[in-house]
Amino acid sequence: MATETPSRSAETLTPAPSTPSGLQQAKLFRIYNHYRLVVSLMLVALLFVDPINFDTRFRLHDYYQAGVSAYLALNAFIALLLVAGFHPSQRHITLSILMDILIMHGLLLTSTGITNGLANLVIVSVAAGNILTPSRMGTFYAALAAICSLGISGWAVLTLGESADDIVRAGSLGILYFAAAFVLQNISRRMMRSEALATSRARSIAELEQINQQIIQRMRTGILVLDRYGHIRLANAAAEELLYGAPKASAPFRDYATVLPKPLKLGLEAWLKDPTRRIEPFQPSSTSPLLQANFTQLDQERGDHILVFIEDMSKVTQQAQQMKLASLGRLTAGIAHEIRNPLGAISHAAQLMEEAPDLEPGDRQMLGIIRRHSRRVNGIIENVLDLSRRRAAHADLIEVGPWLQEFREDFLQTQDEHCTAANIVLKIDPQLPPARFDKSQIEQVMVNLCDNGLRYSEQHSGQRTIGIHAGATDDRERAYIDVRDQGPGIAPENRNSVFEPFFTTDKSGTGLGLYLARELCEANQAHLSLIEDDQPGCCFRITFAHPGRMI
Repeated sequence: MATETPSRSAETLTPAPSTPSGLQQAKLFRIYNHYRLVVSLMLVALLFVDPINFDTRFRLHDYYQAGVSAYLALNAFIALLLVAGFHPSQRHITLSILMDILIMHGLLLTSTGITNGLANLVIVSVAAGNILTPSRMGTFYAALAAICSLGISGWAVLTLGESADDIVRAGSLGILYFAAAFVLQNISRRMMRSEALATSRARSIAELEQINQQIIQRMRTGILVLDRYGHIRLANAAAEELLYGAPKASAPFRDYATVLPKPLKLGLEAWLKDPTRRIEPFQPSSTSPLLQANFTQLDQERGDHILVFIEDMSKVTQQAQQMKLASLGRLTAGIAHEIRNPLGAISHAAQLMEEAPDLEPGDRQMLGIIRRHSRRVNGIIENVLDLSRRRAAHADLIEVGPWLQEFREDFLQTQDEHCTAANIVLKIDPQLPPARFDKSQIEQVMVNLCDNGLRYSEQHSGQRTIGIHAGATDDRERAYIDVRDQGPGIAPENRNSVFEPFFTTDKSGTGLGLYLARELCEANQAHLSLIEDDQPGCCFRITFAHPGRMI
């Protein structure tokens, strides 16, 4: 086990070519090869400086010239491979260092021996080898260089009668080789450990940043980052959906280049003048919910960026209304049978009195009022009980066009009992995106909107006619349905109250129909809104959520 541990640790310190450390190692090898190419060019150039003295001083001049030329050719070939995109592996680097050490000692052998200045270049090769491969292989480079140096010196002393000082010089060079190996190995190991730690921490930071971005994207609170001039720098999906109707299909928390809605722009200007001021709730468009924006400085020292939190006020209002209706539902459920018993007796008595043959017209009119209001009270009880017993939505991915055609046919079949035939003009745009919703719940919403539209159209124009239009939003990713009647429309002072519970302008209505319709839409992540335009009548729009969003 003791002999395996160093090799395993050495392997862990040897990076793969595909890792960041491996890429850094390949880059260092390119630099080292440039150095070798320059050295080999200089050695070839020196052959032409004083060729006569080279012949007298060098031991094997012809072999030296051939070795220098071959060294230049080898380095040039490797340089061309690197330029062509060759990625050297660990064994290529090891082989190159070994060849450098052997070639350099071959040049020392054929030149003037260990006293030649080329011996100093061997130190550079050993140092480079320990930087590129900081393992036991680096020690082998130093040992090989030391053995070669001592071998050349010993051969020169024994065969050429050189001074024994060459052996001492070779031993000194061997000490330098090992010293360079040990020092550089230690430094390289520390650098690689530091790089590995930095890479690990950078990966952790990147993962945390990605998690934070996903959390921010999934938040129901809209988040904007603005500069002091109101330009949007960053926006999450909730902010895009609340302000502009739908999030864009792009990278999370991306750079944004959309103009700030005018109400929010005015609120920002007011807040910049008085940071303690809380702006009023606003609507970016007629189909948007009521929003509340809160501002804060993102950088307290510089104050360059402003962080904006956007809350959907309709959610808070709906929660309060749901609490109120839940209490009312419990109360109604408790006393429903107490109310229905006398209410049924009153209605039955009025029906019996209507059957009397000698009933006066005035009395018959009074009995009609009693029966009509009895039905109204019973309807209020039924609607409140429906609100308190509302089940969760079970959504499916629906093709809106075929579903609307089927709904129109089924709805018209239920209108045969009326003396005036109902007319529904259906328009479906091409390439309509699908929508995800609960058929039964959205059908209940459509029945309520169509009944109201037909009733008000008949009261205003004498014709039971409405129009249904299915289209796509501007981003072509979400579907919507418009229900438009031919009635008198809604007065401007009542537009903000039509979805409130128990609000009605019809004496026979309960004021819960539109409220219940909006609640059912919200349960399906759709939005029911009143469209304000210049066309006659009244138009309600159901805007569905993106089909990729799960309910």
